[in-house]
Amino acid sequence: MSASYWQSSANVRTFPRIFRHAHCDVVVIGGGLTGITAAYLLKKEGRRVFLLDRARLATADTGHTTAHLTCVTDKRLTDLVKTFGDDHARAVWDAGLAAIWQIAEIVRDERISCGFDWVSGFLHLPVIGPERSDSDIEDLQREAGIAADLGFDAHFTERAPFVDRPAVEYPNQARFDPRKYLRALVEEIDGDGSAIFENSAVTSVTDSPLTVVADGYRLNCDRVVIATHNPIVGKAGVLNATLLQTKLALYSSYAVAAQVAKGQVADALFWDTADPYFYQRLVPEDGHDVVILGGEDHKTGQERLTEGRMTALEKALHTMIPDAEVHEHWSGQVIETNDGLPYIGEMTPHQFAATGFSGNGMTFGTVGAMMARDWVLGIANPWSELFDLGRTKVRGGLWDYLKENKDYPYYLIRDRFAGAQGKSTRSIPRNGGRVIELEGRQIAAYRHDDGTVTLRSATCTHMGCRVNWNDSQHTWDCPCHGSRFSPTGDVLAGPAEKALAEIEVEHPVPNRR
Repeated sequence: MSASYWQSSANVRTFPRIFRHAHCDVVVIGGGLTGITAAYLLKKEGRRVFLLDRARLATADTGHTTAHLTCVTDKRLTDLVKTFGDDHARAVWDAGLAAIWQIAEIVRDERISCGFDWVSGFLHLPVIGPERSDSDIEDLQREAGIAADLGFDAHFTERAPFVDRPAVEYPNQARFDPRKYLRALVEEIDGDGSAIFENSAVTSVTDSPLTVVADGYRLNCDRVVIATHNPIVGKAGVLNATLLQTKLALYSSYAVAAQVAKGQVADALFWDTADPYFYQRLVPEDGHDVVILGGEDHKTGQERLTEGRMTALEKALHTMIPDAEVHEHWSGQVIETNDGLPYIGEMTPHQFAATGFSGNGMTFGTVGAMMARDWVLGIANPWSELFDLGRTKVRGGLWDYLKENKDYPYYLIRDRFAGAQGKSTRSIPRNGGRVIELEGRQIAAYRHDDGTVTLRSATCTHMGCRVNWNDSQHTWDCPCHGSRFSPTGDVLAGPAEKALAEIEVEHPVPNRR
């Protein structure tokens, strides 16, 4: 496997081969992003965790990613809605946003220097190939409309930066260096009753008592988390493992990294609408930038001579950036599922697995780690039924998704990620309110009977959720804990004690309508 750009960007500390029998609370098998994050989260919750990898940490699939952090799934949102219904489709994308939020929290709490930054993502018409039709543009407009209707920041643009093609822009996506990020996490796992072992292949998982065997050493534990990309059998039995395998399809994907002039390429995430699609991101460096372009996917094992894939990818890059200096080539693997959703959950009693992340390995891998933590702690997780390994098909129905999960930590801040209802006060009727985006902030805007507009922060003063306008009661209501505010932001009902903050804007809005 060729070395990727990330493998030269950061060294992760080495750990010994397993050398003793032991007892712990949880054994995590697999030292990629999912396993390391799960071990880190569980260690933070006071659990004794042993993390095992058959080779080196963060070198296999995690080391060969392009590291997009996005809620935008391979399966289009229009298709998710058609197949699963609005609430389930919203839940899938929310899981991705929750993962980005979790990574951002860890980066902040641990003060990790890993190039994390919030950027926009663009789903755009292809740069290479024939001109696209009006129907292709209409498809993008439809994608943007559905995303906005479901509460996500999204809008159609005639010309995306750099690619200069019609696109849907999705703000509040992100990018980072995965190995620099994980290098910091492993330092927090090892010690105080927890341990990491490399070059320690698991040979069996047995019951009564639950035991993980690696290199002849026995680790007795209460729970096992399998985070091996393509899940091992563990104690699930060959039949159950085989049934899971029939739902998975493995694809090889390719990537090149190239040096470009500073500022030549927009710092954003890009995916085109081709099949298979190209995907691109930027890595800012001192004095220059690095562009990473991926694509040319095909089913693993069904193509013997793959050099042509790299050649085609490099040619595509030079079509867009003629003077790009390519310096790394590598390939990785993604796992698709039969319905487009990942499989994350209990594989058999006391054994958890996470797989099938498609093109969202960094985000769904983090979701898998969060769900593993909740599973060990006995906390209800919003996505447990949606991503369950034994699901036949999740479809739309009577499921008030937002209401059911309002107390989950992510949903206390979800509305910070949600799309505003507009960018102008012009659409606000008299004696009505809207949450609008103004100068990069979400603002609760109310138009009085005389046409004047009052602006207040849309952030609830209790715990920071975003308020919504209640059209029948003419109040600003907080969906998290029920605080209510008057049209001008005064507290009507707690637990909030302070009024919505007053807003000063650099460019005053039109005051009458």
